Amino acid sequence: MKKYLFCLALLCSGAALAADDIATANALFAKKSYPQALQIYTRLANGGNVEAQQHLGEMYLYGEAGAVDLAKSEAWFTKAAAKGNKIAIASLEMMKKRAERRADIEYWTSKYDGTELKSGKYRCVAPRIPALSKQNDEIDGLGAKMTAWQDCYNNFVQNLNNSSPLTKLIPKDVADLMTKDEHEQAAKHLAGVLSRIAEDAKVSSKLVLADFAAWRDATDKYVSEHNAMVKDAKAR
Repeated sequence: MKKYLFCLALLCSGAALAADDIATANALFAKKSYPQALQIYTRLANGGNVEAQQHLGEMYLYGEAGAVDLAKSEAWFTKAAAKGNKIAIASLEMMKKRAERRADIEYWTSKYDGTELKSGKYRCVAPRIPALSKQNDEIDGLGAKMTAWQDCYNNFVQNLNNSSPLTKLIPKDVADLMTKDEHEQAAKHLAGVLSRIAEDAKVSSKLVLADFAAWRDATDKYVSEHNAMVKDAKAR
């Protein structure tokens, strides 16, 4: 009986020590002292501690273990799930969904091109601008077309601003499946897409406005000269 009680005491002592170690690791993790937390979690997980195995799976999944390692993440989640850990079970299900939605994740991290931001009502086609205009109806017509183009361009810019940052366009069900590295990759890719669209539109609008300014100056000069000639003719 004494030997049994002694063994029971050792087991209880070991459990208490493990609980203390888990609490220490959790505190280190909360302070973002990831290397130190990883060391304790790894020791405990190798000893069969389910909570530590679950935490290791999370650290390898989200990159807090130094880098994202999906294979190690899945392995630790599988060990914890085999012992009934609900978080590990849910995490394995999430990883399964990641595999099913791989194309959607890649779309936002590398393939999205912002087509809808510059098409439809946001596709602002500039009017053809001649060197100068001599007829009033052509002058009035081009003025109306430029007004319509400027209204379209202003709406395009407003929508571009409202859509920034483009990361908020990522559907929540896809964003929830992405790792930390994938979120960072998506943010970088989408920022580049937004920058290119904005820069292309800026260059294009400057060219349109420059052509319009040249047309206006040439047309104003022609109108002034024409009116002066008419006035001179009437005065004779």
